[in-house]
Amino acid sequence: MASEEASLRALESLMTEFFHNCTSNERKREIEELLNNFAQQIGAWRFCLYFLSSTRNDYVMMYSLTVFENLINKMWLGVPSQDKMEIRSCLPKLLLAHHKTLPYFIRNKLCKVIVDIGRQDWPMFYHDFFTNILQLIQSPATTPLGLIMLKTTSEELACPREDLCVARKEELRKLLLDQVQTVLGLLTGILESIWDKHSVTAATPPPSPTSGESGELLSGLLQSPSAAKLLSQPVPALEGESEQVCSLALECLAHLFSWIPLSSSITPALLTAVFHFARFGCAARGRKPRAPNGPAAPPAPERARLGVLAMACINELMAKNCVPLEFEEYLLRMFQQTFYLLQKITREHNARSVKSRLEELDESYIEKFTDFLRLFVSVHLRRIESYSQFPVVEFLALLFKYTFHQPTHEGYFSCLDIWTLFLDYLTSKIKSRLADKEAVLSRYEDALVLLLTEVLNRIQFRYNQAQLEELDDETLDDDQQTEWQRYLRQSLEVVAKVMELLPTHAFSTLFPVLQENLEVYLGLQQFVVTSGTGPRLNITAENDCRRLHCSLRDLSSLLQAVGRLAEYFTGDVFAARFNDALTVVERLVKVTLYGSQIKLYNIETAVPSVLKPDLIDVHAQSLAALQAYAHWLAQFYGEVQRHSPQQFVSLISTALEAITPLISCKVQEKLLLSACHLLVSLATTVRPVFLISIPAMQKLFTRVTEPSAQRLPDKAQVLVCRALSNLLLLPWPNLPESEQQWAERSTNHASLISALTRDYRQLKPAASLHHRKLQLEDTKVLIQQTLAVLQDIVQSVSGEATKSRQICYQSLQESVQVSLALFPAFIHQSDVTDEMLSFFLTLFQGLRVQMGVSFTEQIIQTFLNMFTREQLAESILHEGSTGCRVVEKFLKILQVVVQEPGQVLKPFLPSVISLCMEQVYPIIAERSSPDVKAELFELLFRVLHHNWRYFFKSSVLASVQRGLPEEPMENEAQFSAIMQAFGQSFLQPDIHLFKQNLFYLETLNTKQKLYHKKIFRTTMLFQFVNVLLQVLVHKSHDLLQEEIGIATYNMASVDFDGFYSAFLPEFLASCDGVDSNQKNVLGRNFKMDRDLPSFTQSVHRLVNDLRYYRLCNHSLPPGTVKL
Repeated sequence: MASEEASLRALESLMTEFFHNCTSNERKREIEELLNNFAQQIGAWRFCLYFLSSTRNDYVMMYSLTVFENLINKMWLGVPSQDKMEIRSCLPKLLLAHHKTLPYFIRNKLCKVIVDIGRQDWPMFYHDFFTNILQLIQSPATTPLGLIMLKTTSEELACPREDLCVARKEELRKLLLDQVQTVLGLLTGILESIWDKHSVTAATPPPSPTSGESGELLSGLLQSPSAAKLLSQPVPALEGESEQVCSLALECLAHLFSWIPLSSSITPALLTAVFHFARFGCAARGRKPRAPNGPAAPPAPERARLGVLAMACINELMAKNCVPLEFEEYLLRMFQQTFYLLQKITREHNARSVKSRLEELDESYIEKFTDFLRLFVSVHLRRIESYSQFPVVEFLALLFKYTFHQPTHEGYFSCLDIWTLFLDYLTSKIKSRLADKEAVLSRYEDALVLLLTEVLNRIQFRYNQAQLEELDDETLDDDQQTEWQRYLRQSLEVVAKVMELLPTHAFSTLFPVLQENLEVYLGLQQFVVTSGTGPRLNITAENDCRRLHCSLRDLSSLLQAVGRLAEYFTGDVFAARFNDALTVVERLVKVTLYGSQIKLYNIETAVPSVLKPDLIDVHAQSLAALQAYAHWLAQFYGEVQRHSPQQFVSLISTALEAITPLISCKVQEKLLLSACHLLVSLATTVRPVFLISIPAMQKLFTRVTEPSAQRLPDKAQVLVCRALSNLLLLPWPNLPESEQQWAERSTNHASLISALTRDYRQLKPAASLHHRKLQLEDTKVLIQQTLAVLQDIVQSVSGEATKSRQICYQSLQESVQVSLALFPAFIHQSDVTDEMLSFFLTLFQGLRVQMGVSFTEQIIQTFLNMFTREQLAESILHEGSTGCRVVEKFLKILQVVVQEPGQVLKPFLPSVISLCMEQVYPIIAERSSPDVKAELFELLFRVLHHNWRYFFKSSVLASVQRGLPEEPMENEAQFSAIMQAFGQSFLQPDIHLFKQNLFYLETLNTKQKLYHKKIFRTTMLFQFVNVLLQVLVHKSHDLLQEEIGIATYNMASVDFDGFYSAFLPEFLASCDGVDSNQKNVLGRNFKMDRDLPSFTQSVHRLVNDLRYYRLCNHSLPPGTVKL
């Protein structure tokens, strides 16, 4: 024993040294190597067994258990059976002897090591593994230990990792399922006995003035009086040990429920027991329970934890969508009992508000409860709603209370999500049952109106100032919105969904509130006084300023709400809701004009840092709300165009009067952009004939086109030019071609573009190269600004009629030629090249036909000449992201070229393929960076997809007469090179590229039968299958398992005989790390099925078992004999 004793002392001192903060990293590495070498020795486990029973050093115990874990999970096959028996006997004895004194993490690790042995050997060599666990649970002294073992067994055996073969995984699952009924029975017994034991000691408390719960509280949620009575009993106080046992039992249940199917094994008694413990969460934090003459009750957080664990069990059951018929009644009972709890926690008690009650509850419990409600609405509502004994309306009333008394913003957001799910459910139900639409709506009408009113109140400072001021309105989240914007957006989505269901109610609720705030805003004019420095708002008292601030913030929110509802006034309901919409639009036009006329955005205020942004925001939101009604205005114009359009003309003219003063460099950008967007909508969506003749519009034309005009900020300039261009280019609605006045509009458009490109067209390529640095920067800015405007103009007509595109191209022709001439001069300035290529890409996408063949050829040829191998390398390798963007845009232009139908641009195909395969591909193939790759492979896909006959000259006759020889192939070398590039891409780590390229191959197979082509079938098919299987084995792209499985099937199905007789044996023969016997087993287990589900199952089985065998073989000591 001396050597063991000496080893133990040495190990203890090594461990202490390793974890000492003065030990250097180098020394730590030495110690680590020493420990690893010791662990690898055959028989090291005997020392570890001695260490475990003889030391109190946590580090030594943890190390010893890690040695055992490694031995069992990686080397167990090679351990002699006598040693295995000894380990199976000693470790459980050790656990039983020391489980009460071991630190919890050591005890849990020891449990896991024993479960790992069971995972390998139960039931064949370790037949009493599970029986021992059941015995531990049944003996009161070891119940906690038994429950830990049970939970670990559920975790490690029900969903084992991949270090087991599939057959063993299936066997373990079946063995566990056989034990489920017994285990659930034991857990039910434990929970019931502890509850009963403590309920008896709790006796009957003296009646409290508010204890009349059981009858009135349950209001029909529970049909059986006995259940109601049970649930109304006071929650007993548990001492520490009982509380610990219940916690462990509930943790076990939660894990078991995550994988066992819903069945009769989950009995009503078990569900009732779980619900008893769910009530522990309803007890407020910090309030001590009544503990009658027994040991002290655990502190409140511990009690609340029981509630959290019980709710976790309930939610595991709730998350299962597949409910057997016989289990539906249990579900109904679960809902009834949970809603009793919901009633309990939302009940006003002794004049304490529901909110303060919810604030006292554990946060985790509230989260679990909200999860339950979400699962109920999203998964089970459709199933339960039909039960007459389930009162859905009462449930909604409870959910309402629960939602609007949430103590945190996140809790409120989560509840709004639940309402959104409910409203979606209701909307789809009504759409599928239009016949009884009214009956369904009337059932829920009151609840929906109440919800709408309360959500609207919650977004108003008038009712909810304290909470709203807590919201951050500066920091942007991942969705580029602030906390306040998210709050408002989620609230308005609920308002919009109610509007869809109850339009009249929603409008009559919202409009008066808007009107009220508008009166305050419109009344500000009387407080504007003129001072020496300009107009000033004469409201100075602090209280008045605060009230005005709240009113303006509310007005801004309500304007957004009104804008969000615009879609519910158009289409089929236009006539029915016309008067409401007209009222809204007239108010909005009035408000925008008022803001522009009295220039509230430029006014001085007593609190400029608060009130000025408020006034600007209201003005901007009123313009944005009016813009939302553009489609309604377009429909209104369609109705009145031919007769009595006076009312409409007046609306549009007034709106323009409101917009034009704001289009100026002196106006704040937020307001300026709102005005520009509204102008674009009027010119693009509404398109009235008379718009161009309105004086305000003509003034705007002059202002933008005159040489001395001060340029607006970039975004605004682009928008205004788009509006002016669309005004002249887009066809007027409901008018014949003869009345479109194209000739005049064409001349005006040419003058507009000519004015906008005046300086740009003066640029000379040669001069551009020799500019001094300052001039070069100015030239760059001019190019970027002009091309941004032109690109936007082209984009906005790209989907329009031919005539619009013709006029657009005529106007742009000279600028396009200038751009092409300038391109070579700026080829080394990647920021300018980027802008130019963006412009040309937009031209190719929108005006390719209008550009004509010869000019298109000229452009492509210029680009092909400029992008030499050296230039491409410079862009990709040395110019960073901008250089890569340039190449990507160039490839995108080529994508448009190769998709062109007809023969016109086909002569470029060889040059495009050559550029891809000989110039771009060699530069990027070996780079790990994903830049350029996605665009290159998309281009190669387009080359194949749209130019199939360039490679395969199939004749109609050949496809009809199957007997003819294989269709002739052309350009074989290029085809093979492209396919090889695709194959190589599957060997790289970029998962997005892998997914994209796999999709491209599958598409080519679906559309053009790629896998069936002789060249693919005979020379590439099984190379691709091999690569895909290797990817699965290496787990490098595990997220795409399903897609890879399907692609493998589609390839193999072309030649199943070849796959089973030649490929599979060759694949297995080439696998290293497995012996011939294991290869035979792998081959035998691959069933020769030819349907997709069975085949992919066999593929995943092969991959799993191959990895498992390699793991086992790799871990065996050298010279081990394998049977």
